[in-house]
Amino acid sequence: MLKPLSKIAGPQRILVTGGCGFIGTNYIRRQLAQSFREIFNLDKCTYAANPQNLAEFEGSNYHFLRGDICDRARLAELLPRHRPSAIIHFAAESHVDRSITGPEAFLDTNTVGTFRLLEAAREYWSSLDGPDKDNFRFLHVSTDEVFGSLGPDDPAFEENSPYQPNSPYAASKAASDHLVRAYHHTYGLPTLVTNCSNNYGPYQFPEKLIPLVIRRALCGESLPIYGDGLNVRDWLFVGDHCAAIDTVLQSGLPGETYNIGGNAERNNRQVVETICGLLDDLVPSASGRPYRSQITFVKDRPGHDRRYAVNAAKIQQQLGWRPTCNFEDGMRWTLNWYLANSEWLNRIASGDYQNWIASNYEQRAAL
Repeated sequence: MLKPLSKIAGPQRILVTGGCGFIGTNYIRRQLAQSFREIFNLDKCTYAANPQNLAEFEGSNYHFLRGDICDRARLAELLPRHRPSAIIHFAAESHVDRSITGPEAFLDTNTVGTFRLLEAAREYWSSLDGPDKDNFRFLHVSTDEVFGSLGPDDPAFEENSPYQPNSPYAASKAASDHLVRAYHHTYGLPTLVTNCSNNYGPYQFPEKLIPLVIRRALCGESLPIYGDGLNVRDWLFVGDHCAAIDTVLQSGLPGETYNIGGNAERNNRQVVETICGLLDDLVPSASGRPYRSQITFVKDRPGHDRRYAVNAAKIQQQLGWRPTCNFEDGMRWTLNWYLANSEWLNRIASGDYQNWIASNYEQRAAL
């Protein structure tokens, strides 16, 4: 049976897919700051990806490889050429709202793309021998949304909770999880799966709730909240998530799944009000009115899951990881980052992004 990697045998050359996105960017930046690993970042660079997030590292032990995980020929060429000892698979379409209006892209990238990456990884891994083969890992980064929705008093999702995805996004990720599991059990590919809760932190594309609210608040615009605002998520600071991924890569048992959560359940109204309160302290509005006066409740999105929460006891007990950043400190750190990087935020929040915001929020009837 395959065992966790030894500290000495840990992977030194990592292929990251989707590294120009939010979580991938944070993971790569952490690796380049804290380790001597060589990182190869394969990214198609769709609307939410930003190669400039990592441009400062080019020419050192970081290499940007533009490409699509659905491209068989590209995958077949780059794996044997760069010979990674691990693949960390972040690449995914991830915005539920976009999956409702355009589901096909989610099936193409999240399901078909994962299948093609698994096929390429299997062929590459089969060509290895000795320690190179023993130490290879394929780590698939997934979401708690594959498990469906919880009631207010239901226990948090565990790794063996049944899959009940309720959106095209969640269904496409559930399918990819099943494929990864199948490739381990059928072919022996040494895979690992992580299912995380809602991430927040720097470099997040501003269609997601927290950067969306920060930007709109500072622009004096309405702060739209779906429905009654009582949909609950477990919030995980992205730095803690990246540390957990590294822990799973180093110490996880191939074939296993690990839940990663922040132990910070908050409803959407609480999240937005927390941001407003911090902004009131840090950058009071010119009007003198509290930012929460900009909150508006809009028509809910279809199939909106009421509550997510994950039980992360397995990774804590077996691998020794636990979140270190509480929600209040993480939110203050995140907000300060966006305030200090307003140029980054404003530069990407233009063009097609503005069209999306108009169609998804501003055309919804206020409640």
